[in-house]
Amino acid sequence: MDLTGAEWRRPSSGGGEDGSCIEVAVVAGSKEGSDHVIAMRDGSNPDGPALIFTPEEWRAFTAGVMDGEFDL
Repeated sequence: MDLTGAEWRRPSSGGGEDGSCIEVAVVAGSKEGSDHVIAMRDGSNPDGPALIFTPEEWRAFTAGVMDGEFDL
């Protein structure tokens, strides 16, 4: 998926000045029939890979984060 021109957003709190945070962007594109996707990447490695979520996958992921599903 071409993410050139995506408007990446960083969290308003947290993250270091060196870009050590995640960034997300909502971009036009299709995955499993959706008309847009949510891309997530490592802000300290903007040329690296990005995870691509459908809106439904993004809702499930963020719900898991809020519920502590990924806590160490």
